Amino acid sequence: MRNNDDKQYLGSFGRRKIMRAGTYSIAALASGGLFGSRIAIAKPLGTKVPEVDRLAVRVVTDSYHHAFERSTKIGSLEIQRFGFSVTKEPPKRTLQNEWGLAWHIESQQGNETKQVLFDFAYTSETLLNNMGLLGIDPSKLDAIVLSHGHYDHFGGMVGFLQATKGKLKKDLPFYLGGEECFCTRELNVPGNPGNFGAMDREAIKQAGLVVTFAGKPSILASHGFTTGFIPAESFEKVLSPTRMSVGIQLGLGCAPEKVNPAKKTATSVPDDFEHEQTTIYNVKGKGLVIMTSCGHRGVVNTVKAAIKVSGINKVHAIMGGFHLAPHAPEYLQQTVASLKEFNPDFLIPMHCSGEAFISMAAAEFGPKFIRSSNGSRYIFNA
Repeated sequence: MRNNDDKQYLGSFGRRKIMRAGTYSIAALASGGLFGSRIAIAKPLGTKVPEVDRLAVRVVTDSYHHAFERSTKIGSLEIQRFGFSVTKEPPKRTLQNEWGLAWHIESQQGNETKQVLFDFAYTSETLLNNMGLLGIDPSKLDAIVLSHGHYDHFGGMVGFLQATKGKLKKDLPFYLGGEECFCTRELNVPGNPGNFGAMDREAIKQAGLVVTFAGKPSILASHGFTTGFIPAESFEKVLSPTRMSVGIQLGLGCAPEKVNPAKKTATSVPDDFEHEQTTIYNVKGKGLVIMTSCGHRGVVNTVKAAIKVSGINKVHAIMGGFHLAPHAPEYLQQTVASLKEFNPDFLIPMHCSGEAFISMAAAEFGPKFIRSSNGSRYIFNA
């Protein structure tokens, strides 16, 4: 699993090839970055939380798809499923599933509409195929967000940027939780210490994106907001499925002076996902729609953070990857119980949530539970 332009990397990983989203990766400096990388700081959230009249969340890439799921409506929530009709000729293309996650978000505030791409999934081939079938126009994007620096969330980035060169809006903001998104990573799995990529800042620069750091709660495209750093304030364990290397070698990696001072002299440390961020929208009269792309910091911690930074206690929906697949049944039961305390109107697990948790949540949440399917569009109306 690597790009064709991988090159040899001699560093803390030894002599091996590094999988990355592109050809080069450049460490940014406060002045704007080496070779002119463009950097901004996201607008702080403040006390006035944006509110939207309508929110449509489309699953562009996930690992599960049921072509014959029926569209439906549950209360004010519209669920549009994506399938295909068979006519005289079978369809030439269909949605592709893969391990990874990507979303398209469309929000409406009065007469103003904003569109956001949230993560890139694992490969650009799948991302671009699915975006085409789903009718998503990259030229209409108002922002791009990356949840965290794992390849199954940024792997499709370079191919997407190459395919959309000259089509994206000028100075399109690219929201990141911190410099650690750029660190080189390897799997921290016993018996499988393979590389897990490094993000390509040069490709970001060539695409004209503005790297917009959102390490603290921040406004997202004027309609939504992000959590910034997610504190660990519950029973949840922050697992470390990857190790992170600090420093830059052969143009890859993250700048030591830009990461947590406790890590800047370390050559390789277990990932604690301090850079992970979650995307949230406040739907008028309904409450928060919280999107956890992977939930490494813990889905309960994430919901707590969203409530704390917004000051809004009403949770309308919790959706996304909850990173519960590795955990024991007792841990899953505790998670279900904690999520029920938030009393969300809807729970929509995806990606790395795990089949055991999905089965348990379906039984415990009843009609509030929604089984997600690749291509589904969830429309939250005020």
